[in-house]
Amino acid sequence: MTPENISRLPYRPCVGIMVVNADGLVFAAQRVDTRNDAWQMPQGGVNKGEDPRAAALRELEEETGIPADAVEVVAETGNWIPYDLPHDLVPKLWKGYYRGQEQKWFLLRFLGPDSLINIETAVPEFSAWRWMDRAMLLKRIVPFKRRTYEEVFAKFEGIA
Repeated sequence: MTPENISRLPYRPCVGIMVVNADGLVFAAQRVDTRNDAWQMPQGGVNKGEDPRAAALRELEEETGIPADAVEVVAETGNWIPYDLPHDLVPKLWKGYYRGQEQKWFLLRFLGPDSLINIETAVPEFSAWRWMDRAMLLKRIVPFKRRTYEEVFAKFEGIA
């Protein structure tokens, strides 16, 4: 695919989920599909006709095992935040239909014990998880998502 073809592709609608614990640390997990240092917060696609908040709670449980009753939705971004994939990844992900994702982000406060977290799901996306401070997560996120994470952290600054 040429850069011009990619630039004409739409963004995939997606939610991002920033889960913070009582210490203000953020849930982060290592992607299972790479050996590189690629930690991220949970995220996932919004199904056609699905409410973004419902999608966020669904994706959270699908990826981490955390049920909706173990979190409190504290805030959400007013806008959708886009990011572009590196051009070499576009044909490999989502059948090449999207140039990247635009995400509605949700800030969730984790209310349960860590024992509720189970990344060994039906279709695992993560190989490890931990509570991480924001600065460390910014260092460990894949570079093409760093600007998005900086924007999300700024929008939720001082809220949790």
